[in-house]
Amino acid sequence: MTITQASRSPRTAPTSPTAATGRDPVIDLVRALCVVAIVLLHGLQMGVTVGPYGPVLEYTTVGASWYPPVTWLLQVLPVFFVIGGFSGMLAFRRLRDRGGIATDFVVGRVHRLLLPAVVTISVVAIALAVLQVRGVPTDLLLEAGLRYSQPLWFLGVFLGSQTLLPAMLRAHERAPLGTLAVLGAGALGVDALRSLTGVDAVGYANLAFVWLALQQLGFFLAEGRLDALRPVTRMRIGAGAVALLAGAFALGIFSPDLIAQMNPPTSALILVGVAQTAAFTLLRPTLAALITRPRISAVTAFVTARTMTLYLWNLPVLLTMAGVSAYLAEHGGLLLPDPSGLLWWTLRPSWLVLSLVLTATVAWVLGGMERRRLHQPTTSSSRALQAVLLALAGVLIPLLAGTTVLTAMLAAGLFLAALSRVRAPRGSRGLQASGVPKAPEAPHVPGAPCPSGSVSQVGTLQVTGAASR
Repeated sequence: MTITQASRSPRTAPTSPTAATGRDPVIDLVRALCVVAIVLLHGLQMGVTVGPYGPVLEYTTVGASWYPPVTWLLQVLPVFFVIGGFSGMLAFRRLRDRGGIATDFVVGRVHRLLLPAVVTISVVAIALAVLQVRGVPTDLLLEAGLRYSQPLWFLGVFLGSQTLLPAMLRAHERAPLGTLAVLGAGALGVDALRSLTGVDAVGYANLAFVWLALQQLGFFLAEGRLDALRPVTRMRIGAGAVALLAGAFALGIFSPDLIAQMNPPTSALILVGVAQTAAFTLLRPTLAALITRPRISAVTAFVTARTMTLYLWNLPVLLTMAGVSAYLAEHGGLLLPDPSGLLWWTLRPSWLVLSLVLTATVAWVLGGMERRRLHQPTTSSSRALQAVLLALAGVLIPLLAGTTVLTAMLAAGLFLAALSRVRAPRGSRGLQASGVPKAPEAPHVPGAPCPSGSVSQVGTLQVTGAASR
């Protein structure tokens, strides 16, 4: 099995001014706002109380009437994947101009995404082992492990989407609207089949259709196709997407809780992404003015360089805060109010601010891992493919079985194995050092990763039966 380069095709679409300069600070600002929204959402969801038998972790948003409207503001993952497509397309084109191919792109993504992941899950494994030895109830540890593992789906889906990005970009170059239409139709078909059969597991096929469709929408944004539309047209597109969502909610097709649309994903998320992208293009001048302010620019730069670290550490930080709160409630008289009550809402802002500060502090300390360069990257497409598969296995184990000491150690081992596969074998490093050209360094990872790049020609990912290069 190998990842090989396909023939190049001429570009047929107009490009935005960003494509000539590389990075788009407005895109970085939107990514930073998305990360803040995710941290706030997790902070709202996480709660802890002390019951007759000890501490209890709970979802504070279950059954809360205020929660569905809030998800309309804080469900930002659709536009996050659009941004990932935007940044990934420009990064891959820039890489191609430097002589790189799809393998180099994938190797860079694996390295950038897994470095912070292996550190996080290793620390979680050690923490669970220590708590287990100290006699923390097994049920509480299992619940904490489940809470930690749930957001890991993003790591796997984003890595998979970025791995397929060169192939999807090739399809976009050949048939931009047709490719997007096929993905959208696939998402609708999965939703229909799930509804007809009553089997929710069918919906997980939309892990591909929904998120790839949103990534594909990012290609249109990066090429300037959407900005070329008249503002009134973009406004109508966004309003139409919202109207379709509202109609689907009224008819009972989808729940108005947009977070519930992710497990499994539904085509409602594509409509959310369309509406958010249309709004972004209309608000771009305002956002461009905001990013020129020094403080906003500094915060954006901080988040951009540490996106995946912030995402991966937010839940461990919240679980630690919940554990400390429960301990103080049992031993220090700290009052833990019932969710959604007046006292809970009075205290929740300070809880959210503390979670932001602590998560940012951890990212400040550990964010350097995310920015480490990969020296001697492999040029073997088969090794790159093996790394992706190992990484996906490392995500699936804690996601399906929950995070325990054993599953966390297995995941960390698989991540380390994946990282070893994206490095050139020892025997080949000497050849590179003695004159064999080295593959170009993969650019900054987009999305929960960070972007960027520009350029013209594109290649694709193909699975074949031979070794590459």
